[in-house]
Amino acid sequence: MGELDEPTTAELTLPAVLHALSDPTRLAVVGQLAAAGELACGNLAVSVAKSTLSQHLRVLRESGVTHTRPDGNQRWLSVRRDDLDLAFPGLLDSVLGAATRAQT
Repeated sequence: MGELDEPTTAELTLPAVLHALSDPTRLAVVGQLAAAGELACGNLAVSVAKSTLSQHLRVLRESGVTHTRPDGNQRWLSVRRDDLDLAFPGLLDSVLGAATRAQT
């Protein structure tokens, strides 16, 4: 597995990040990653087909919300919190907080 395309911090755009966070499945993935730090793709608790999950993970990666680290035949995911906080201070915490409040 080669390196995957991810935007640099300077290339992050607010519309792309907000679009990535606007889907409930993608938001659930980001919430799990934020809580865990890093998870293998197969350990995400989502109720969608693998092909659908792959598309969601691609959107998150290409928008710059997540980082994908290949390791052997697995891919490990994490939130690019430092980059997001640098580009859009407080955005990730606000979105994740709102999502948590909406679930209760």
